[in-house]
Amino acid sequence: MNQRNYQKELEEILKRHREERVVPKLLLHSCCAPCSSYVIEYLSSYFEITVFYYNPNLYPDEEYEKRVKEQMRFVETFPAKYPVEFLRGDFEKERFYETVKGLEQETEGGERCFACYKLRLSEAAKTAKRLGMDYFTTTLSISPLKNAVKLNEIGETLAGEYGIAYLPSDFKKKNGYQRSVELSKKYEMYRQDYCGCIFSYRSRQKLRDAQ
Repeated sequence: MNQRNYQKELEEILKRHREERVVPKLLLHSCCAPCSSYVIEYLSSYFEITVFYYNPNLYPDEEYEKRVKEQMRFVETFPAKYPVEFLRGDFEKERFYETVKGLEQETEGGERCFACYKLRLSEAAKTAKRLGMDYFTTTLSISPLKNAVKLNEIGETLAGEYGIAYLPSDFKKKNGYQRSVELSKKYEMYRQDYCGCIFSYRSRQKLRDAQ
């Protein structure tokens, strides 16, 4: 059983950087503006952040456009201590479907989702390395429905493959998820009611129909 406290590990890293008076560069993969809100609020006091929006899993196309515009709006609006920039990744839908081929019948939160995590984090790691960042990480762990242990395992494996440090995290800790809800209301964000892919969309539709 994994006993690591990712939040504590993160706090130790932040403390070290503050003591050394350095402001590292972080590539933050973001799944959506609401989830990124608390993470940006928290980490922009310690890092220069590039918010990397790479989510080829999103369905339908209009949903992708709606979410990416909301992400851009929040980055432009939020009064961060250190610079926060936005980088839009390619919307590679076919790459997502190829990645999860054979996993279509998996339940939400299972192997299909893990493959999706790896796809998005791989692109984040590669981009962070190309841009000369000090770290990369993702907002995904803020969701109570996402597996933080698996996300960190994937991130750390990719860190070794690409030669770029992964910032350990479990952003739902310290009431992170609740704070993201508060910030979403404050900034009047569009807040979706399904994760993003066609499979989560169908699951949500079934639940609505049942209700």
